[in-house]
Amino acid sequence: MATTRKSKVESIAKPDAIVTRFLHAIAGRDYATMAALLDPDLVYTNVSLPTIRGGGRVARLFEQGLSRGGGFGVKIHSIAVNGDTVLTERTDLLKVGPFQMCFWVCGTFRVQDGRIVLWRDYFDWMDIGRASLRGLAGIALPGLRAKLPD
Repeated sequence: MATTRKSKVESIAKPDAIVTRFLHAIAGRDYATMAALLDPDLVYTNVSLPTIRGGGRVARLFEQGLSRGGGFGVKIHSIAVNGDTVLTERTDLLKVGPFQMCFWVCGTFRVQDGRIVLWRDYFDWMDIGRASLRGLAGIALPGLRAKLPD
């Protein structure tokens, strides 16, 4: 029977460090790290949207979106850990060409054996609507383009 070995970093990393590393890997287009931190049996849900299963599938989805002129940024405002569960309060930036929007997100992650097995994001559709309108206005008036908070 084959055994898998975790790298030293992943075997000693705390769940919040893994989640932070993962979010920054998306922002930095570090696809190898992003994929390595997702469990093959990942369950990913943007609440109110369909659930996506499989770390490889989610990693490919992000890689395709980012490689086609898309962009992602993140500002983590707070992070809390309870055992293997990590809660984040953050602002995400999504970019497609000249369109960019920022909106708040609360995320729940579960980390087991150095990999994310559950990722569930919660957001407000009203906030998404306002951010989208600002994003559209920012196409014509670049000074209105959303930016991540400091």
